[in-house]
Amino acid sequence: MTNDFPDKEKFRLISQINRCAVSIPSNIAKGAGRSSKKEFSLFLGYALTSSFELDTQLIISNNLKFILEKQKTIITEKLTIIQKKIYSLIKSLK
Repeated sequence: MTNDFPDKEKFRLISQINRCAVSIPSNIAKGAGRSSKKEFSLFLGYALTSSFELDTQLIISNNLKFILEKQKTIITEKLTIIQKKIYSLIKSLK
């Protein structure tokens, strides 16, 4: 998606979007490797936070006309499913 962004966004919005997208599964993996449910839950919280940050960056990208509303909607719907799954996993660990 970010391949079509202006070059000037390479070290700004593109970098932030890519970091968030990588941070979500990375934090889930880190948490899964921890020794307690409490630690796992903490890292799931980090993943959830990154997902909301990514959601905000999609809104900004759409407002700046870097992505179409349809693109934002498709990605946001997928992101919402991921958020619900993370939240359910957090609840199951309590």
